[in-house]
Amino acid sequence: MTRPLTDPAEGARRLSDLRRFYTLMDDLARRTNGPRRLAECSGRMAWPMRGVYFFMESGEFRSASGDGPRIVRVGTHALKEGSQTTLWKRLSQHKGRQRSGGGNHRGSIFRLLVGAALIDREGLAFPSWGQGNTAPREIRQGEHALECRVSDVMGRMPFLFLSVDDDPGPQSLRGVIERNAIALLSHSGKAPIDSPSPEWLGYRCSRERVRASGLWNQNHVDEAYDPAFLDTLETLIVAARRA
Repeated sequence: MTRPLTDPAEGARRLSDLRRFYTLMDDLARRTNGPRRLAECSGRMAWPMRGVYFFMESGEFRSASGDGPRIVRVGTHALKEGSQTTLWKRLSQHKGRQRSGGGNHRGSIFRLLVGAALIDREGLAFPSWGQGNTAPREIRQGEHALECRVSDVMGRMPFLFLSVDDDPGPQSLRGVIERNAIALLSHSGKAPIDSPSPEWLGYRCSRERVRASGLWNQNHVDEAYDPAFLDTLETLIVAARRA
């Protein structure tokens, strides 16, 4: 699962699969009244219990595979057996806290990565950022200004979501879609298709896998994908209903 797709024939197949993937994303948007933005979302809105989400970003567009925004982050939740995390719970961890505007990057790797990129781009000093799974109150208070900046950036990112209400576990369809979509979209070890813009914030992230993949993801970016996942994705999208 780690062999790079560098063969020209495989590159052509990947381009074709990317075009199909984005056609399916367009269909998902039509069926779900999407996209939404985190800053405008709340738990009072209609959300499926479980699902997969696909984030886009201002200024980031496709080039080789067609027109429109490119996906910059794919994620899901509740992949461990017994997990009770819902789709909205996971999205709310990315969004941050409504009242204060802050958040907890130790509970969201997405927030951690965006914050790390802001630190580098803006020359900020937050040495505790990303250190440990928990932090005392005084540390968190010192990080509040950056958490607010992260909430602002992420709150403006459009995203789509797909209901996939299967049981938590390693064989979950949500996990299949997540890892294969990331592997398909990632540039790591592959000829770049739909490269990020030169100004993409992710290029300032300290995590090499983010910079190499062109995604706000670290897991699965170096893997090969199974094209059969697109058939599964299509079946689930056809079954999707408007929220």
